[in-house]
Parts: sequence; C-alpha cells; structure tokens
Amino acid sequence: MSLLATLLAYLALGAAAGTLAGLYGVGGGLIIVPALIVAFELQGVAPEVAMHLAVGTSLATIVVTGASSTWGHYRRGSIRRDWFLALLPGLVLGAIAGVFVAGSLSGGRLGTLFGVFVLLVAVKMALGRGPAAGQAQPSRTAMSLAGAVIGGVSALFGIGGGTLSVPWLSRCGATMTQAAGTSSACGLPIALFGAATFVVVGWGNPLLPSGAVGFVMLPALFGIVLASVPFARLGVWLAHRLPARLLRLSFAALLAVVGLKFLL
Repeated sequence: MSLLATLLAYLALGAAAGTLAGLYGVGGGLIIVPALIVAFELQGVAPEVAMHLAVGTSLATIVVTGASSTWGHYRRGSIRRDWFLALLPGLVLGAIAGVFVAGSLSGGRLGTLFGVFVLLVAVKMALGRGPAAGQAQPSRTAMSLAGAVIGGVSALFGIGGGTLSVPWLSRCGATMTQAAGTSSACGLPIALFGAATFVVVGWGNPLLPSGAVGFVMLPALFGIVLASVPFARLGVWLAHRLPARLLRLSFAALLAVVGLKFLL
C-alpha cells in the first residue's frame, strides 16, 4: 500500500471505530484491535508482531481519546477521586505486568486469548446483564488488588478497562454516573503506562514495519485519533435514534464474529 492509501485507511478505521464506540457506548479497544489486525495483514506486517502492535497502538489511542473523556467527567464531578487514587497503584503495576505477559506470548496465543475475552463480552452483552449494584466499602488492599487485575487484563488486550472497572465500582456502591466517570479516569493510566511499556518491550524488534516505535504504530495512532473523536459524536447521535435492544444485540453479534475470527 502507498503512504497515502495507508493514511486514508487509518483515517477510515478511526472513523469506523469512533462511530461504533459512540453507537455502542464502549471504548474503542474492542473495535480497534481487530481492525488493526486486518489493516496490518493487508500491509504485510509479520504475523509474529501484528497482534502485539495492534494492542500497543490501541492503548496509545486511548491515551488521547481517554484524556478528553476523563476531563469531561472531571468537570461534571463524576469521578470518585478517593477510589481512583486507591485503584491507581494497582492499575499502573497491573498495566506494566500485563504488557510483559503479552510480550512473553506468541502472536497466535495472544490472539486466541483476545478472541476468548471478546466472546465473553459478547455473551454478557447478549444477556443484557448490567453491573450488580452494591454498598460494599472495599479496603485499600482490595482496591489495589482490583486495580492490578483491571490494569493487567486491560493492557493485555488493549482496552481501556471499562468492561471490568464499571462492574467493580458498581459493586462498591458507585452510581452509574460515578462508575462511568471513575472508570474513564482509570483507563488513562492503564493506557499511558501500557503503551509506554509496549514501546519499551518492542523496541528494536527487527520484524517491525516502518513507522513503528516499539509496539506502537505511529501512522495508525495519528489517523485513528484524528478521525475517531469527531465520528464518536455521529455514533452517539445514531444511538439516540435506534432501539436499545437492537443496539445491544447487534453489538453482541459483532463481537461474536470478531471473537470467532481470532479462534478459528
């Protein structure tokens, strides 16, 4: 692919990811990672590094898009700062550990684990089960351990962590607004430390294509960020005009197809 065609493809990917993220109310990682795999295959990127490059690049995009979302929640007072600070050490250490786990896995095995994770999310979406509300007051130790799990799994799969952090915060007694806002804030250190560690882990790998800095593909990062933010607004506009059940089931079906692609 020529440079122009590659940049246009990444812009299109960002537009699609932003639209779907706004439409379905999820972070873009579940969409960006599989889409990047397809893009990297078309460019002839070595399969040994394609999955790691997709996950690292996805986390790098979340640093930018997540910062905007976090600022918006902060201005509206929907972030529980005490819980965020309690989760923070675990989030950082978990994110770094998750990247090293990813680096120790082959591209095929990492892809298989991603496929299983996506299928589990698809089942949850299809069943329509929201996070269980609770009134537990977790200790700082429990928060740190939860942060480590959330950070590790999120960095391993290139997602912002909302799939895990929203249910946990809801069980701790947060309202849905607080859970969404605090989860958004949690995604920022996960993405920042995860992406930085992917750069370090992948640095100097001879199989990486031109434009890659470690396991972060810079042209993809720029293209996705430029297009995803404005198109997320289009997704939100569509979400308010389509039935909620149709949105949930269609997204579950999309995730099931993506998950099966990684497993078959």
